[in-house]
Amino acid sequence: MLIVLTGIDGSGKTTAARSLVAAARAEGSKAVLLSNYAGRRRMSLLSARLGTHLPARLADAAETTMRVFNVLLSTVRATRFEGLVVMDRHLHCQLALREARGLRRGRFLPWLLRTLPAPDLVLHLEVSAEEAHRRIVERGTDEESLADLTALRNAYRALPQYADMVKIDAGGPPAEVLGRLIDAVDSQRQLKV
Repeated sequence: MLIVLTGIDGSGKTTAARSLVAAARAEGSKAVLLSNYAGRRRMSLLSARLGTHLPARLADAAETTMRVFNVLLSTVRATRFEGLVVMDRHLHCQLALREARGLRRGRFLPWLLRTLPAPDLVLHLEVSAEEAHRRIVERGTDEESLADLTALRNAYRALPQYADMVKIDAGGPPAEVLGRLIDAVDSQRQLKV
């Protein structure tokens, strides 16, 4: 079973993905976490350290290349794994980033998204831009403005795939969010049987 987690920065994707895999393993199930990072945080930290700012198209090209590579690698790994596969981020995330930056979706990413094996479930972690910003400031490892997070939230909602995503309220404590994730996965398992 392949599960993909999406959501704006600060929505708790990585924490939720780790918790979901740990919960499955605790029940005796085989589960693996596959991360599809684009290197955006590292690039922004490096840019800040060097006192420069990459042009949007150049940053997008670097991020898209890294994301596509990771998604393709994760897809191969997922097809070889017997059990629950949780992907932290996917091509949806890169499409939303492009939309938020005012860049065109292009043809390649939508084509690749249609061509790759479809996940059994895409779980979108919903959280307000304000809450996400508070979390990002609290962890202190990266910087996102409230305006950027709002634009990204709107960009996800503009994706054609958004209507098919299962929305998970990620505004509460991690244990509550995990419970909602487990309920969504269990419901999908029952549909497949």
